[in-house]
Amino acid sequence: MVAEEWAEDFEQLVDLIGGTEDVKAFLDGLTGFAAGTVSRATKARIECAVTLRRRKRTATIGGSSERAVMLDKIEQSLGEGPCVDALDSGVPVLLGDVHSDPRWPDYSKALIAEGIHSALGVPMTLPDDSAAVLNFFAPEPGLFTERVVADAVLFVEMASKAMRLAIRLAASDQRGDDLKAAMESRTVIDLACGMIMAQNRCSQTEAFDVLRRASSDRNQKVYAVALEMVTRVSGQQQPAAHFDD
Repeated sequence: MVAEEWAEDFEQLVDLIGGTEDVKAFLDGLTGFAAGTVSRATKARIECAVTLRRRKRTATIGGSSERAVMLDKIEQSLGEGPCVDALDSGVPVLLGDVHSDPRWPDYSKALIAEGIHSALGVPMTLPDDSAAVLNFFAPEPGLFTERVVADAVLFVEMASKAMRLAIRLAASDQRGDDLKAAMESRTVIDLACGMIMAQNRCSQTEAFDVLRRASSDRNQKVYAVALEMVTRVSGQQQPAAHFDD
């Protein structure tokens, strides 16, 4: 995916944070964007749901559609599948073909009955005792190529940042000027990092290092360098965090 598409996706995630009243509504929107992102990469209709684990309890808490939620709940009821394994391992887990992968026979049979032939679980990074996974479902085997998985992982890295922010906002009614200013600055830096990650296929840490080095070379603040980059790509003077009431 090109940098402009990643920038658009991340800006939409930021819009979700300010435009929804609770985490559930945010997650439904998040999975919709995730499904759309991977659908573009695979050129097929991809469903997506999110599973949350807190204090050893696991539940499906959002999805791009009612069908996505239903598909995710199959895995939770059976207690096996790529999403469950991704929660346990903290790394992406791929079921590339339900007909040939022997790891989860009952789960594979259930997916076949629903017209699903491959699945991908990508863990999110959350604080403290919480863990979550975005679960992607495809109607054909082989759609989750190495490049598609890399794109899904990159999207989830950005989505994790948005979800952590949504959780913090849900736990607090603070929407003062200091919070708004801080998040607008953070939004610009995250957008620039996302563009660098998409262009160079690098990690978030490496992307921020690129910004930091440019900041030092130009004797400018990291925010100023990030804003210049985002403005050049998006044409906007300053992407807003949309925290206004």
